[in-house]
Amino acid sequence: MANLLRAGIVAVLGFMASLTDVGCAARVETETGAKATVSQRLPVYAWCGVDPDHTTVERYRELADAGFTHNLTHFPDADAQAAALDVAQAAGIKIIVYCPELVKDPPATVRRFMDHPAVGGWFLRDEPSASDFDTLAKRLAQIEAVDKNQAHLGYINLLPNYASASQLGTATYEEYVGCFIKTVPVKAISFDNYPVSDGAIRGEWYENLESIAKAASSAKKPFYGFALSWGHGRYPVPTLAQLRLQVYSNLAYGAQGIEYFTYWTPPQKAGTDFQGGPIGLDGNRTVVYDRVKQMNTEIQGLSGVFLGAEVLALGHTGKLPKGTRSYEPSAPIKALNADGGAVVSLLGRATRRYLVIVNRDFDKPMTLELAWEAATAVARVAKDGREFVLAGDQLRANVEPGDAMILSWLAK
Repeated sequence: MANLLRAGIVAVLGFMASLTDVGCAARVETETGAKATVSQRLPVYAWCGVDPDHTTVERYRELADAGFTHNLTHFPDADAQAAALDVAQAAGIKIIVYCPELVKDPPATVRRFMDHPAVGGWFLRDEPSASDFDTLAKRLAQIEAVDKNQAHLGYINLLPNYASASQLGTATYEEYVGCFIKTVPVKAISFDNYPVSDGAIRGEWYENLESIAKAASSAKKPFYGFALSWGHGRYPVPTLAQLRLQVYSNLAYGAQGIEYFTYWTPPQKAGTDFQGGPIGLDGNRTVVYDRVKQMNTEIQGLSGVFLGAEVLALGHTGKLPKGTRSYEPSAPIKALNADGGAVVSLLGRATRRYLVIVNRDFDKPMTLELAWEAATAVARVAKDGREFVLAGDQLRANVEPGDAMILSWLAK
């Protein structure tokens, strides 16, 4: 991603349509009136966001309308960065400051921008090697010595686990992540991994999520995960199902922010076939803009489920991806069966428990069968966050490709 960047980043009816009861199923009985709420929105980052040549309120409002909260664009100089901050403020967007002056003179650049309401943080590096960590720690310290605002992130994005040892600068991926957390005191951990490749899912993707989630939990830091939102080479122009699989899997593992690479389709290079970013090469919206907008509408409607939630238990059904373990039902869930592979995550937030079940197949729907203790009132969570109590103690339903079903109950 670094090389590309340097070269150029619902309604209940809709929910019910995507999760169709398929016989002998408990039907939705009563709306509980419950809807988990949060004071903040789930952070959603646009890598290679609004092009610097299109710095207008209209283009930033277009970004906001697609459900993004943060823009991450490499600006040619600090003056262009300043203009973008003013425009972003008018559109309700935060910006991760990213201009050459931030590298040349971090303290002076931070002083210039740190009080601007649209600042969301400071870009330090994409995909560093372990040999870069000491330098990044010093640069972060320079920034935080000037800027005391805890809401401003020092932003660094880590390599995926399919990077080579020479790229990582360590013998193993776990050593790479552990060394980073120990050396560079960032507020949040970001990593990229683009799993939909050559018509299948990378075998090591969920292993990567396992490593990052475990490291972030041990360090008591949130982590952010990516979705690939444009086509090139072995990576397809994403379908809605492929976006859902990436985003809901990240959230099931506890991600507290989602990042898309990219928003603006990068400029073509010799021998490339870049296509299908939300904003195309011609500056116009593509069909992917609408897919990403729908995806973001869904996850913002579910912020009350995911934002601030703790992963209490997590496993997989079906053929286990590398580095994962089997899901084991626990009270009040008595049994869970799926005719395909699923990620199953139990989240805890305040007094509620949420069972998030993600269909790992982005091509085929999954038939899901659940049974729970009759004494527990289990609700199905719609994409807008509303909860609907299920009759009885069983459910049989279809989960569309890449999609998630979410159930909820009151913690005992």
